[in-house]
Amino acid sequence: MKIGLYYGSTTFYTTMAAEKIQAEIGTELVDLHDIKDNGFTDIENYDVLIFGISTWDYGELQEDWGDLWSDIAGINLAGKTVALFGLGDQVNYSEWFLDAMGMLFDELQGKGIHFIGQWPNQGYEFVASKALTEDETQFLGLALDEDSQYDQTDERIATWSLQVLEEIAALY
Repeated sequence: MKIGLYYGSTTFYTTMAAEKIQAEIGTELVDLHDIKDNGFTDIENYDVLIFGISTWDYGELQEDWGDLWSDIAGINLAGKTVALFGLGDQVNYSEWFLDAMGMLFDELQGKGIHFIGQWPNQGYEFVASKALTEDETQFLGLALDEDSQYDQTDERIATWSLQVLEEIAALY
């Protein structure tokens, strides 16, 4: 089974996170797709998808995602398994930490998707986030902060990647 990992990246931090996730899960299992290059090409060919998105400034979408936002509505994702990861800055933009990941979840919700990969919100200090589960105990996906917690990124990616593989195995 192949996994399609779709991401947008302005400063290459999301690209680096995507490459690390690919390496952890297995390069033979994960195909990387920078949405700036080809949008959502071939997305319907995958049963499992990972979406990577960063939050900019005051809760804004990363520009590549913003450019393609309206395309999401036309993609048939019914029956797909989807995991999310997001990047944000919990110190300087504490009131909008990972909001873009929450906005992406909201946009995808109701499309017949099975979401996996929720992540505990312990170990982060922020005021608010649209990327929290309804009970606010977890993030909707992996939470990365390359600005103030870059030293924890590799361990978080390794742990989350294993979690995602286990959740996929339980479904298939």
